Amino acid sequence: MTTVSPELDRRFRDAAGRRNLLDVAYDLVDSPLGPLFVAVTDRGLARIVYDANPDEELDRLSRAFGLRVLQSRAPVDPTRRELDEYFEGRRRTFDLQLDLGLIADFNRRVLGELARVPYGEVVTYGELAARAARPRAARAVGTVMNRNPVPIVLPCHRVIGANGKLVGYGGGLDRKEKLLQLEGALL
Repeated sequence: MTTVSPELDRRFRDAAGRRNLLDVAYDLVDSPLGPLFVAVTDRGLARIVYDANPDEELDRLSRAFGLRVLQSRAPVDPTRRELDEYFEGRRRTFDLQLDLGLIADFNRRVLGELARVPYGEVVTYGELAARAARPRAARAVGTVMNRNPVPIVLPCHRVIGANGKLVGYGGGLDRKEKLLQLEGALL
């Protein structure tokens, strides 16, 4: 049996990613919130997942985007760089293309409004529902936030309860609080 050196394996994976031979490239990105599972397609950033079970995520990605899913650092590097800048306090907005093609219209509209919530500010679920032209859909907005495929970049951590309290966050309230503190939205 022949073994492949780690360097050759890395070069193969990066070459496959650069040549668009993949449906999805993914990698683990270190962050102050713990490792982030980051997946990109040729259309853009498709997933950021906290506390990911890689096998489950690979299965989800292959069902959603296609079977050619491979860990490849190079395609993920632009996202890694922007996340690093964000966590270092040097970036307030992300310049990444997003692949939200598989998301339903209402969800896409809500996420579009979410993207407009400025760094360091918060909005309630009800306010976000109103901005998405569905003022009575605060609970539905909560569901959209819980299923946000790219947290941090689409800042669902900036959405709070009507009473001003931190409620609901797929990554856990401790992470939500840390993100809001980083942005100066919480003292």
